[in-house]
Amino acid sequence: MKECLHILKIGGNVMGDEDTLSSVLIAFSKKEGKKIIVHGGGKKATTLAEKLGVASVFVEGRRITDDQSLEIAVMVYAGWYNKKIVAQCHSLGMSALGLSGADVNAILSEKRPVHQVDYGWVGDPKKVNVSTLNHFLKEDLTLIFCAVTHDGHGQLLNTNADTIASTLATSFAPFYEVNLTYCLELPGVLRNISNLQSVIPSLDFIAFQEGREQGYFHSGMIPKLENAFNAIENGVTKVVICGPDSFLTNGGTHICK
Repeated sequence: MKECLHILKIGGNVMGDEDTLSSVLIAFSKKEGKKIIVHGGGKKATTLAEKLGVASVFVEGRRITDDQSLEIAVMVYAGWYNKKIVAQCHSLGMSALGLSGADVNAILSEKRPVHQVDYGWVGDPKKVNVSTLNHFLKEDLTLIFCAVTHDGHGQLLNTNADTIASTLATSFAPFYEVNLTYCLELPGVLRNISNLQSVIPSLDFIAFQEGREQGYFHSGMIPKLENAFNAIENGVTKVVICGPDSFLTNGGTHICK
């Protein structure tokens, strides 16, 4: 029987609330098995950019990453937030190792091709260094990944944290029973975005397609769901989208094949 690997992606609003983040990490520390945390930090990056007089440009909710924006993203993601979570994990008894995709060649990406929009230094993951990361996991290290990868030619790339979590989950699925959780500010996937009680308890791909056509799912949830379905269709045992409270109670929305 495969050992369990828990991968937790922490959303930006959860990251920004000290008490909420602490409660989620405490609950995560109590799970049996190997552990990986993935985080971003886009809101703090935007705030820092404003303080530095650097404009943050978005197209359909996606950040355009020019040279200055990349420097800020790396400072926030790989610096402040990553080490903050590492320190908190140690306080909870988890031996933690903070990583970007560039460290130990962990996640190799390629710059997103220019079609209608040039997103700048944004990367799409292509390969995970499973053997090296598995060595760390076998040493009972909790891996803390920020949303930065590299292209193998010396260029850092801003990379969607949801995609990193899904990519890690599918890469480790042949070796572990992987449970992937997206923890965001909402209690789960909502049928009605204005009604927090309208959580969909389980969702398969057909229902997702139908709900998308009918406008149930707002724009920010769609790529998250696409990553979730990619994971469940590529060997990941369990995928859940939940909020901090439903994470503590094993609630939220369970993604089904």
